[in-house]
Amino acid sequence: MPYIDGETLRDKLDREKQLGVEEAVKITTEVAEALDYAHRQEVIHRDIKPENLLLHDGRPLVADFGIALAVSAAAGGRMTETGLSLGTPHYKSPEQATAENDITHRSDVYSLGAVLYEMLTGDPPHTGSAAQQIIMKIVTEEARPVTALRKSVPPNVAAAVAMSIEKLAADRFDTGRAFAEALANPAFRTTPTTTASGDVSISGGPWNRLTTAFALLAAMTTILALWNGLEPRTEPGSSILRYFMAFPEGENIAGWFTRIALSPDGTRLVYIGEAPNGERQLWLRPRDQLSATPMPGTEWAESPFFSPDGEQVGFFGPRGTIRIAPVDGGAPVTLTDSLVGVAGASWAPDGFIYADAEGMGGLVRVSPGGLSEPFTTVDAARGESEHIWPEVLPGGQGVLFVVASHPERYEVAVADVATGRHRILVPGSYARYAASGHLLYVTVGGGNLMAQRFDPQNLTLSGEAVRLVEGLSAHAAGAPFFVPDLTVSTTGTLMYLAPTGLQDSTELVWVARDGTVDVIDPGWTEPISVQGLDLSSDGSRLAVVQSGEIWIKDLDRGPLSKLTFDGGRRPTWTPDGTTLAFISGRGDRRQVYRRNADGTGAAELLLDEPEQIQDVRISTDGRWAVYRTGGGGVSDLYARRLDEDGERIPLVVTPDQETQPALSPDGRWLAYVTLGTGRPEVWVRPFPTTADASWRVSTAGGTEPLWAHSGRELFYRSEGGEMMVVPITESQATFVHGEPRPLFSVRDYASYIMVKMFGVSPDDRRFVMLRRLIKPK
Repeated sequence: MPYIDGETLRDKLDREKQLGVEEAVKITTEVAEALDYAHRQEVIHRDIKPENLLLHDGRPLVADFGIALAVSAAAGGRMTETGLSLGTPHYKSPEQATAENDITHRSDVYSLGAVLYEMLTGDPPHTGSAAQQIIMKIVTEEARPVTALRKSVPPNVAAAVAMSIEKLAADRFDTGRAFAEALANPAFRTTPTTTASGDVSISGGPWNRLTTAFALLAAMTTILALWNGLEPRTEPGSSILRYFMAFPEGENIAGWFTRIALSPDGTRLVYIGEAPNGERQLWLRPRDQLSATPMPGTEWAESPFFSPDGEQVGFFGPRGTIRIAPVDGGAPVTLTDSLVGVAGASWAPDGFIYADAEGMGGLVRVSPGGLSEPFTTVDAARGESEHIWPEVLPGGQGVLFVVASHPERYEVAVADVATGRHRILVPGSYARYAASGHLLYVTVGGGNLMAQRFDPQNLTLSGEAVRLVEGLSAHAAGAPFFVPDLTVSTTGTLMYLAPTGLQDSTELVWVARDGTVDVIDPGWTEPISVQGLDLSSDGSRLAVVQSGEIWIKDLDRGPLSKLTFDGGRRPTWTPDGTTLAFISGRGDRRQVYRRNADGTGAAELLLDEPEQIQDVRISTDGRWAVYRTGGGGVSDLYARRLDEDGERIPLVVTPDQETQPALSPDGRWLAYVTLGTGRPEVWVRPFPTTADASWRVSTAGGTEPLWAHSGRELFYRSEGGEMMVVPITESQATFVHGEPRPLFSVRDYASYIMVKMFGVSPDDRRFVMLRRLIKPK
């Protein structure tokens, strides 16, 4: 290599922090042309960063091809066939960060775009305190526009930067030369992605700014005429309408799963909202009205869906029920009470309802008389576990749905109603059919809404997929982990929760019993993607679940390290803090595994039961595992000794749903949640002789029971949004408890259905929690 009498771009950035726009563009243009030449020689650099750009008399030299990937036929095979992730975290493309096998020249374009971003703004597009955190942001977050950080950047340069760091490789510049040409072309602009146009500024009066941020819906009529590449099927003279719908304070959207549904004619919206007492219920809002009205008798509703004539609304109710409510008023009726799943349902023209049934594997078909029967079957050889979010196609010949597979893979599929057979269409976490003749589906991870030609009679796709909306707003739910608020009428109206320019994030905090907050690690803020956590017994480490995997966080501002790579949920520390037990679907069903907390050694099977295991807790002495099974209308609690080979012991086995088991520190009492009263309540029974007695502890709804280390208190989250404490004064003969009292409000802290989302410090004086933040993207 030649000797370069100069410095690296890193040296220059460390000294100057930001460069002049003209200088930054000049450097990027020359590097882009150098990379264009390398790519035409079938060589991909793979590690473009300021340290590898040498400056000599103001001109850059691209150095260090040490981890380049030669893709010519003479290269003798792929350097990264096993998915090895190479490169520097700040400048990795999403496909390189996730160790995909097929890395193309567009990955170098991304890295160069990230370098230009830093030259203009002073920082790379994504920063963090640990490599894992940076990679997570690269994969899941959108970078702020450079003009938001430096207004003097010309529009064409800002547009070129944005296109170069697109998450989807196909959306970036095809060549380095194209990147350079865009930087030199003052007229260059990216094609606008589709979001509802217009801006809404709301303050004062009856409108609450934060509530509105979560409850703004973008509604579009004959929406598919909007994007290049689609051929709309609209009537002559029809118009395209785009507008926002906002919700007054007190009528905001709530719930865990699919939360909104449009009537077939698109004139009425039903959504999950909060009742005055804090319960969830259905709200009905005609699109020509400014407010909504609650639907009586629909408390604890989830996943609403309309009948084909639009006169009735179906929904999942408590205790595994599917219920039907008339739109114009009247008491709901129950069709079936034997389901556990709540991940969507759809009403077919023949009156049958196709619904999720967790644990049964496939969907079920519910007749108007209430009889349930299996419909689709799981292909265990392909690792399938559940079929969720069904959508009956026009004519009733087919059903769209999402296949959830192990480890944590989601794909859009279609089933032929006549045969029950299904096949995969595209990777995706959610899908709906549009009357224009398109399949609308949401990409996994990025949350982009895509459209592709689809024939509902032949059940086939054609043409290229087109992106409609980028980065749909979504909320955490059961599976897949982020559910978009998205609904489509048969008349061509699409309604979705709009990306508002605000990002829902969390920060890790200690909360004292009086509600005082102490931020644990100011540098650790994450999107709301945590689906469970558990605090080690010494209070020093936290196990969190993100995107279906378990990570370990050192609370002394240590890094975030990944523990599982094949799926993991519901982590629980063993008493000595050296091992974690967790649920994983590595086989044909979810079972309990354990692995050393430091990441050494392989995960080993701890419990193998005939049913799916959904949750597990390890006793303080390490001798017992208490766990919940779920599926096929069953959600029961069992225990098994870990220090001997014995039969499993049934703890709470009833027709109701029992969840969230928690053993007292002395092992004498079992706390758990049951839905037997139609709402979740916390109960306590003696352990392991649970049939001897039972005591209801909560008084107005409760979840997430957790014992104090002293054993003299029991904490839980109330339905009204309070952290509750119950004094325990048991004697040897029986269990005695005092009245629950609130400690502080938990409405601002992340929660997740049927999952423990807080921990208690060893002295029982503080709680580790995830506080919600609202900040600009």
